[in-house]
Amino acid sequence: MSPYPLAFLIGAIAGLRALTAPAAVSWAAYLGWLNLENTWLSFLGYTATPYILSALALGELINDKLPTTPSRKVRSAFLARIVSGALCGDALGVAFDAPVGGLLAGALGAVAGTLGGYEFRARLAKAAGKDLPIALLEDAIAVAGAFLIVSRN
Repeated sequence: MSPYPLAFLIGAIAGLRALTAPAAVSWAAYLGWLNLENTWLSFLGYTATPYILSALALGELINDKLPTTPSRKVRSAFLARIVSGALCGDALGVAFDAPVGGLLAGALGAVAGTLGGYEFRARLAKAAGKDLPIALLEDAIAVAGAFLIVSRN
């Protein structure tokens, strides 16, 4: 399979949850599903990295439900999602000898995931009358989607 759709999709996951995508990519590298050895991204496969990123991702999942959490479209949050998507896209691209294309696809996916995820959640929450169930649905989509994407290598 071409790395570009996968890089775009992992970027879209980063647009939904900025730390879920790197945690999934790190687990894939650690488990040997994604070969990042001898690359600048090899740190993602180090023993401690998936545990640290998973803890941070869990914190993000909790923080997302707090009423004081700013919109994902705030400049700093948006930029963090783009960087996360680009990093994860690059990791998938490196595994297929297409690092620049993977990086760009991941960044574009993060933009799409950020904006699309915002609209998805806002519209469904309005229709449901509650945000929490939709936020939990978005979490499930991000976690399951990330697993499916990284397991495709």
